[in-house]
Amino acid sequence: MFLSAFYFPGEEAESDFMFGLKTTFDQSVYPYGVLPKAGLNEILFRPVTILCGGNGSGKSTALNVIAEKLRLVRESAYNRSRFFEDYVDRCRVTLEQPVPPESRIMTSDDVFDMMLDIRSINEGIDRRRGQLADDYYELKKERFQIRSLDDMEHLHRINQARSKTYSRFIAGESGPSVRERSNGESALMFFRSKIAMDTLCLLDEPENSLSPENQLYLADFLLESVRYCGNQLVISTHSPFLLALPGAKIINLDDHSRVAESWTALKNPRVYYDFFKKHAAEFEGDPAD
Repeated sequence: MFLSAFYFPGEEAESDFMFGLKTTFDQSVYPYGVLPKAGLNEILFRPVTILCGGNGSGKSTALNVIAEKLRLVRESAYNRSRFFEDYVDRCRVTLEQPVPPESRIMTSDDVFDMMLDIRSINEGIDRRRGQLADDYYELKKERFQIRSLDDMEHLHRINQARSKTYSRFIAGESGPSVRERSNGESALMFFRSKIAMDTLCLLDEPENSLSPENQLYLADFLLESVRYCGNQLVISTHSPFLLALPGAKIINLDDHSRVAESWTALKNPRVYYDFFKKHAAEFEGDPAD
């Protein structure tokens, strides 16, 4: 445990801010006005703490505020206004021990950005290969004379073109493409590569892009990272597979931020349950029928 408690300004403090704000309200005062609607004034943490709730309930806002207060590593941009720093300054935090510098916040946008970076790299390699195809034939027939040591690199390229086949020259000059994976594979690889041992990790809807099977893999990996690697996790999620993590403390922002007694009573898992219960006969029947 690194993070013990986090205290947001609360409705009274937010009202005082709004009252003293000399501005027209045609501009965003985000994140003011978001969390009081969910009744989220404080969070007392466990090794795994989960924020659940519908879209717009404030899950991502809470994680971003915590991350900024603790100055966690982050990669992607996030929603903020000119009042964000003022709001963060009004928050208070209690630590059990110093937060390690490798601690970070991770979002689905980080995964998408990684995939776009890989595609951009590969597109650059493809363009490079197109140019190298022209270079190969030009180099093979070029008549070249060394006039200084600066010409040695070009002579080396000529020798490479004359001594290698077309495909070997292109491969040697361009380098290999970066393997492109499916969205789900990329997401799992991202979380496995970014979550360091003995750190605090905030995960904002990490199930995005993941199939149900891969959500189960992610849940197992996160559980192992807590049990065996000394990690503390704070997760916002809709996924029943993550909500079912053993021992997790679940804060339901749809229910005035009360701690849920059981993940099975939450709205989102109940939607799945009711759907499959309605179609139970189709699952229980003979698949060949």
